[in-house]
Amino acid sequence: MKKPLRLEMTALMLGVSAAMLFPLFWIISISLKGDTEQFITPPTLIPIEPVLSNYHRLFVETNFVSYIVNSFVVATVTVILALGVGCPAAYAMARFKMLSRPEFTSAVLLTYMFPPILLGIPLFVIFSKVGLADSYAGLIFAHTTFALPFVMWMMRDFFLAVPVEIEEAAMVDGCSRLRLLCIVVLPIARPGLVAAGIFTFMLSWNDYIYALILLKSESRKTISVGISLFIDSTTIEPGLMMAGAVLITVPVLICFMFVQRYLVQGLAMGAVK
Repeated sequence: MKKPLRLEMTALMLGVSAAMLFPLFWIISISLKGDTEQFITPPTLIPIEPVLSNYHRLFVETNFVSYIVNSFVVATVTVILALGVGCPAAYAMARFKMLSRPEFTSAVLLTYMFPPILLGIPLFVIFSKVGLADSYAGLIFAHTTFALPFVMWMMRDFFLAVPVEIEEAAMVDGCSRLRLLCIVVLPIARPGLVAAGIFTFMLSWNDYIYALILLKSESRKTISVGISLFIDSTTIEPGLMMAGAVLITVPVLICFMFVQRYLVQGLAMGAVK
């Protein structure tokens, strides 16, 4: 009975994997098709004559490199800011009785349940009045406001898993709370720190709503908004868009390749807690 069950599970996993990977395969296939082959009916799964012209046009005829750099800068600074503010707040929620009450922690998570568009217009009005509209700083602050509750909620569980006795021993040796957090608690909670940083980076990298509302200058647009400019009222460039989509996934895949061990470990520790 066990062998047929294994075969069924293997077949099921292969089917699910194929269904999940097919969109990526289709994107790559379109990106390698010429202008004529892109509109053939019925469409071909594998390009008849693969070409790299779409990738060449992407770098020569568009501001794709600028979009990538803008997204990377915004996402990286957002991660630093969200972790820099969220980790001390999460530590306070884990150790101070007044902030560790279930009502307060539930309220923090509740703020993450609201859709991002709900804050889009209010943030645009506020940033326009303080001079942060159409700037990297405004977009970074917007991304941080949405990522911060998740970072606080996630890191709180990791800080709770750190034995209090370790902190008490460090404080007996004269270690302050801030120094204790930096040199004792954060190294122990490193898997959670990596997991929270990855999710924050992906949230900022994939954002479209805030980038569309807050950024107006062509030179400051991020990759998600920049690719949408390949479609207008008269033309559509599917090959160009798919080539851009393929290159967008490269930074995320590279990131996962290097930190997947910490990501899995961090998610598992949070789930057990």
